[in-house]
Amino acid sequence: MHYQQLRQALGELNGERDVLFAFCGTDDGAASLQVTNAMLVPQEADQMLKVTDGQSIYIIDAERVAWVRIGLNGSALASK
Repeated sequence: MHYQQLRQALGELNGERDVLFAFCGTDDGAASLQVTNAMLVPQEADQMLKVTDGQSIYIIDAERVAWVRIGLNGSALASK
């Protein structure tokens, strides 16, 4: 997935949705990351794709993203 495609897809993250990322090409096969009440961090000079839950910032390597699930707030993404 390309950086701009992923940034556009994550544009809906405004703190009211949860997001689950699945990554490929990692040491442990396919890793995942769930961010609750996720917000897309505005684009900065470093051109890194960042998502926050208000407590931490997660830097996402767009080229390693296999798929993304965006759910409504309170959805149990990890249980599906």
